[in-house]
Amino acid sequence: MENIAELQHVSKLFGGKTAVDDVSFVIPKGSVTAVLGPNGAGKTTVLSMMLGLREPSSGSVRIFGQSPKHVQVKRRIGAMLQEVSVIDGLKVHEVMSLIRSYYPSPLKLSEMVHLAGFTPEELNKRADKLSGGQKRRLGFALALAGDPDLLFFDEPTVGLDAPARRAFWQQADELADQGKTILFSTHYLQEAEDTAHRILLFNKGKIAADGTPDEIVSRLTSKSVSFMADLNGDEAYTAAEMVHRMRSIPGVSDCKEQEGRWVVTADNTDTVLAAIFRYNILARDIRTGQGRLDDAFELMLTHDDHEKEAVS
Repeated sequence: MENIAELQHVSKLFGGKTAVDDVSFVIPKGSVTAVLGPNGAGKTTVLSMMLGLREPSSGSVRIFGQSPKHVQVKRRIGAMLQEVSVIDGLKVHEVMSLIRSYYPSPLKLSEMVHLAGFTPEELNKRADKLSGGQKRRLGFALALAGDPDLLFFDEPTVGLDAPARRAFWQQADELADQGKTILFSTHYLQEAEDTAHRILLFNKGKIAADGTPDEIVSRLTSKSVSFMADLNGDEAYTAAEMVHRMRSIPGVSDCKEQEGRWVVTADNTDTVLAAIFRYNILARDIRTGQGRLDDAFELMLTHDDHEKEAVS
């Protein structure tokens, strides 16, 4: 598979402080990648270097096999940044037509209008009079003006209501189906979990995790088995015996009762299920569970807080 972008041992220093620390990865053609991380993790700096807005202090950034600053690269990328600047006095359709004119093979205006969801009334509205949500849609349309092969979306749904966010990702899915390569950052972790084929999770200037949403959740969060149990009866366990039995199972890290349900945290839920039957536990309403991406994100931040406390 063709690689659209490639970073090799990229670092970036600001005033002697390391913002990005020896980062390497490739972005395959047609993939949808979420770049996530807490504030100051380095993700925005990485994206800005890929856009050619900043130079790496060391290492190399190649887009379509060339420098991000090369004119042929700029013609093949589109970017939707958090802040959308508009030209005072121009109507929406005039701004779109102007930006299209900068590219040798632009996307059809009708296609831009369709993807951004503009009505005829909105197209004739002055761009500087648009609402925040309308400006976001205009930014989306302008990112598509050159019919790019690679798209960057930086917090694309900030300020949008739930229906508008869903509509945006439906259009993004449509672009991905056309073979476009998409990189996006977001603080809405559910969007990343639902949309991305791959997640690059940044922390302290490094890639803390790289994989599909399911792989990262599986790697960074725990699985669990929960059940109701009758501890009354001749062959039933006491609460203390239940905890002892469950904790003796290989891979089990915790066992506790929560609001009448027993919750067993383990590396492998199958071993817990097998033990329930092996020990003749009178269990009912058995459920298995797995953490979500926001749990993985929180665990990563919690781990960092513990490290800071240990150092201090």
